[in-house]
Amino acid sequence: MRRILVLCLIMLLGCAVLSAQKRGAKRKLSNESPKGSSAVVIDQRLSVLRQDPSLYASPLKRLDIGTEVTVLEEKEADGVLFYKVAEATAVTGWIQSEAIAGKFRKNDDQRVFQLILGSTGFVQIQRGALFLDLFDDSPFRPSVLLLFGDIVEEEAAALTKRADAALVRGEMAAARAPLHSFYLNYVELDQYRKLGIRFLFNADTKMLHYNGDAWFEITREYPESPLTIEARERITSLTLKMKAKN
Repeated sequence: MRRILVLCLIMLLGCAVLSAQKRGAKRKLSNESPKGSSAVVIDQRLSVLRQDPSLYASPLKRLDIGTEVTVLEEKEADGVLFYKVAEATAVTGWIQSEAIAGKFRKNDDQRVFQLILGSTGFVQIQRGALFLDLFDDSPFRPSVLLLFGDIVEEEAAALTKRADAALVRGEMAAARAPLHSFYLNYVELDQYRKLGIRFLFNADTKMLHYNGDAWFEITREYPESPLTIEARERITSLTLKMKAKN
């Protein structure tokens, strides 16, 4: 019930931001070419890199979420806008515009915010992390920070259960390494570390917890936000969890 109320608050704040932008925003679509702009893949469902700007063109590869690209040019075909992009491996090709996001394009922060709200599982966490990397000045940032922290803390509980099932006590004892080091080295945490996410471990309760970076940022950077109260509650709860005993 608490999670539903928080989501409702986040969506209401998002709607308020959109309404304010429509009433008072003076930003206009740029007439400048996107050539040379940086972007990242945000939607793997649409991220087929093609030889030519067409949905029927030969595919070269599918780019993973988070792949960084440089936009070279744009062209419309088959009812969609394509960007010719280059990735780090020097492979170039054409990709559907909705597959990527970047600061070079108006309202991409809004689009990614809505994608996050519509996502589930690890993809939702990936998109949240990419949003926070891309849009440091977005009015949607406080909402994404709160939601991101909540989702990662929920995932920490699930990761703890999977670590419990995977770690063999006899092997752990034979290795003579500290208990907390096994949990904080658990293999599934690797994909979270790549996103800059860090976990804490309470050795008494044997539970992993999110370290709270997103909540701390809200209280530090957005003290006047309605979400600051929620963030402070999360930080207090985290402190109690880390002090808890069995």
